[in-house]
Amino acid sequence: MCLPALAAQTYPNYEIILVDNGSTDGSVPYVREQFPQARLICLDENAGFARPNNIGIRASQATYLATLNNDTKVDPNWLTELVRAAEANPAAGMCAAKLLFYDRPDVVNSAGICLDRLGIAWDRWGGRVDAAEGAAPTAVFGPSAGAALYRRAMLDEIGLFDEDYFAYLEDVDLAWRARLAGWDCLYVDTAVVYHRHSATAVEGSPFKNRLLGRNKVWTILKNYPAPALFLYLPLILAYDLGSVAAALGQRRDASPLYGRLQALAGFAKMWRKRRLIQRRRRISNREMLRLMEPVASPANVFRRYRHLG
Repeated sequence: MCLPALAAQTYPNYEIILVDNGSTDGSVPYVREQFPQARLICLDENAGFARPNNIGIRASQATYLATLNNDTKVDPNWLTELVRAAEANPAAGMCAAKLLFYDRPDVVNSAGICLDRLGIAWDRWGGRVDAAEGAAPTAVFGPSAGAALYRRAMLDEIGLFDEDYFAYLEDVDLAWRARLAGWDCLYVDTAVVYHRHSATAVEGSPFKNRLLGRNKVWTILKNYPAPALFLYLPLILAYDLGSVAAALGQRRDASPLYGRLQALAGFAKMWRKRRLIQRRRRISNREMLRLMEPVASPANVFRRYRHLG
């Protein structure tokens, strides 16, 4: 769905790199025949989200790298608007597009990512009626990597998506690392994308909930600076245990618990990554906390947790 619109971008100088993630539906011959201008990289198996995107990023020499999911349709000016915002703001290492639901184009899917002080991330303005057409770029914590622009200079400094994640929350992790290193993120309202939400992975599946549970713990462990982490750790643990108990009690779903156990198994490796990330940090604890949303009411916290496994 994404390639015809991507091939029709108004931006004058760009390359399409398509990483085929072990597909078996005939996508490869279709792309070769219909879009010969796209550089095609084929993987033997489904490698998740992080590794294929990293392969595509490494295959390019461009100043800016745009990531785009296969279940999207972009506006013709999508890339032009993202690059324009980045060029006008050298401190912006990331730009977030406006994702609207494909089947409900008047409703926002994501206007960037928010992160609160419990380490819970969610899609900004998700579910709201779109009412901000043409607004100037504004600051946001990070972009949804389903349709985002990254500055190569930033990626060269902080690294790419963490391939240990396989899928889910790797964009939150990357954004958090970037913010710690002093990079900004802009939401570009005029860069419009239509998204078939969870068209590739089943929404709320045990597989997804397990990875979300694991990756959330890893993201907090790697990125949350001390002593702020220790200040909020009791609340983080309380809400996290509550979400696992709710999944077990209400949905008979043990996958979030399995995800936390897997996170503990990877603790040593993630702690080594934490040491590197924190050494690269350029902002203070107070500045980091200002970038994070305050802790919400319990009802709102658990509503967000339903999307995080």
